[in-house]
Amino acid sequence: MKNDFYHYQAQTTPFAPGMEISHAKGNYIYDKNGRKYLDMVAGVSALPLGHCHPAVTNAIKKQVDSYMHVMVYGEYAQEPAVELCKKLASLLPDPLETTYLVNSGTEAIEASIKLARKITGNSQIIAMKKAYHGNTMGSLSLMDYEERKAPFRPLLPDISHINFNCLQDLKLITKQTAAVIIESIQGGAGFKIPSKIWMQELSKRCKETDTLLIIDEIQPGIGRTGSMFYFTQHNIVPDMVVTGKGLAGGLPIGALTTSNKHMSYFKEAPMLGHITTFGGHPVIAAAAVATLEAIEQGKFMEEMLGKELRFRESLQHKNITEIRGKGLMLIALLPDDQFTSQIVNECRNRGVIFFLLLFEKRAIRITPPYTVSDSEIEFACQTLLEVTELFYPN
Repeated sequence: MKNDFYHYQAQTTPFAPGMEISHAKGNYIYDKNGRKYLDMVAGVSALPLGHCHPAVTNAIKKQVDSYMHVMVYGEYAQEPAVELCKKLASLLPDPLETTYLVNSGTEAIEASIKLARKITGNSQIIAMKKAYHGNTMGSLSLMDYEERKAPFRPLLPDISHINFNCLQDLKLITKQTAAVIIESIQGGAGFKIPSKIWMQELSKRCKETDTLLIIDEIQPGIGRTGSMFYFTQHNIVPDMVVTGKGLAGGLPIGALTTSNKHMSYFKEAPMLGHITTFGGHPVIAAAAVATLEAIEQGKFMEEMLGKELRFRESLQHKNITEIRGKGLMLIALLPDDQFTSQIVNECRNRGVIFFLLLFEKRAIRITPPYTVSDSEIEFACQTLLEVTELFYPN
């Protein structure tokens, strides 16, 4: 299978390990040789409840037996999709009440760019330096990493960039700005946390200039930081919220939520302002409702900060220069970027899966399922520290 994987399936890097998967359950992935691996990545934050959580799989099976795809998005009332949109409205502050369901986070970002330009009549979008919102053409345009953008130019025009967490740069937001888009925690840049003052001043500046504020909660959202959405910890209300990744418990999904008034701009002039065939897919929507209900009913968010503290305490070591992030969205920073990939590979050889980040090359990604236990945290941290000793022995 590994040979076929490399030959027939498109690759995105020259060094994919090609681990042959047999099955996955809970916090573990099993390969074809019967080895089990403790998962500290959760499909890059996409599996909040771990692998094959019964609440999620039962919802999927029940919906499959009723109906799957029946019509393109927005035509028929399908109970799972309606219930998911209602659930998101109940979890978000007013007036964030209407949701457009799509297939991925980056598609929801594309929709947010289109909607912001349509609502305001302005074209300028301001994004953050070292932002990552996905890899489609619009989302890629929001990135300022020229090495990744240059091969695909020309991209969207009228995109500007300011520094995350920089109060002085907020003056660059003007009446000509359609929207400012931020990650509530910068992911690819190294899990950078915004200051409360900056978030509040950003929100204030957007209101002063009639600029829409779009917050990307694709990775921090759905409980990963100890609250359902991280922006709520800063006492602000954006104009649009984008979610994805963990929303459907391991199935592909994205969602754009805004006011009913704002969303109505997709209905006319032209009609079908955003179109998707499989958005709101009933099986995926059922999985999402089950995921949100399981997170709400469990003690996961209450326990999140305690688990964060256990990681921080267990990774106190000369080879770990800093722990960044919030809740179970964490990175361990190495002294340099010489051995990051080798350390991740050796940890996997020892039965623990970590991963890398896009821009911050010194980072070891730690985004486990919320179901991770104290003993699993200890084992993962011990493994990581033992492996770093091999590469940084002094």
